[in-house]
Amino acid sequence: MKYFIISGETSGDQHAAAVIQEIKRLDASAEFSGIGGDLSQEAGLSLLMHQKELAFMGFVEVIQNLGTIQKAFKKVKGYLKSNKPDRILLIDYPGFNLRIAKFAKKLGIPVHYYIAPKVWAWNEKRVKKIKSYIDHLYCILPFETAYFKKHDIEAEYVGNPSWKAIREFEPDPHFLEQHQINQPIIALLPGSRNQEISAILPTMYKSSRCYPDHTICVAQSAGFGTEFYKELAPDAHCIKGDMYNLLHYAEFAYVTSGTATLETALMDTPQVVCYKTSPLTYSIAKRFIKLPYISLVNIILNRGTLKELIQSDCNAERLVEESDRLSTKNEILERTEYYSKLKKLLGEQDPSKELAERIIGNE
Repeated sequence: MKYFIISGETSGDQHAAAVIQEIKRLDASAEFSGIGGDLSQEAGLSLLMHQKELAFMGFVEVIQNLGTIQKAFKKVKGYLKSNKPDRILLIDYPGFNLRIAKFAKKLGIPVHYYIAPKVWAWNEKRVKKIKSYIDHLYCILPFETAYFKKHDIEAEYVGNPSWKAIREFEPDPHFLEQHQINQPIIALLPGSRNQEISAILPTMYKSSRCYPDHTICVAQSAGFGTEFYKELAPDAHCIKGDMYNLLHYAEFAYVTSGTATLETALMDTPQVVCYKTSPLTYSIAKRFIKLPYISLVNIILNRGTLKELIQSDCNAERLVEESDRLSTKNEILERTEYYSKLKKLLGEQDPSKELAERIIGNE
């Protein structure tokens, strides 16, 4: 069968690559095309365009790049008309992917959507689009199925891919030697998009400099060169494609809100959650986002277990204050308890395997 896959950012690229490998195991004649990154391309995806061409974050940034986005829509629609794949798999990235889902539905192509849009957080009007255009919806957060059921949408929880990857992770005993770094380590996880990295990394770096006996390490995203990070964090070590080892050996981490907060928790690493964007984007977002928390850990547990420093609160002084608290006895006991509860809630499914079986079996 022919599969068309769209992933719009680094984490989606990882998920796409894993699903492609599982589909190839079950369907020897499988052909893959679409939008993705380096990992999905290596797994066998023929790129219509690279996802970094569409890596825009925030309302303002999207508006500024509407021309590029429209060209991408046109390119995808033309390809789908000409080639008409047997299945479409859309991974996260709802602003773009829901529009593609609508078009694919008109063509009669079965639409599978992995990593359900976070309509429970904001933009609930998208629920109607999901119900109209998505044939099969797959969730990676356990509470989402109940939410969609309330809206008469049958969604399946297939497990959490980050938790599956971390369960299989084995630390590299040569990691420190290979990167020529010493412990203790502060891990900086500034995100995977230009705007968020540029906004948050200088603050993370400034805070880390208050711990002169620590080694500062930045998790480098695949889409950016070392020079980009060195301009923002001059003497930090850049660790590319090895975030789990970095988190394993780190004493604590500063983490930009997103999937990385969940991964850091599942690695049992102490963390402070950071978020900073342009003032206009933030003011717009505040009008729409309904949740009291921004980190996935706090959302899943439905309590403020992780400290979240947002916008003006996200400054070097506050980061140092909160990271000092991470080593207190009460904080350690509480963190052990809620990290353990988080793992139990996520279960132990193999998302890529379950997803591949459903994509092949369900039209």
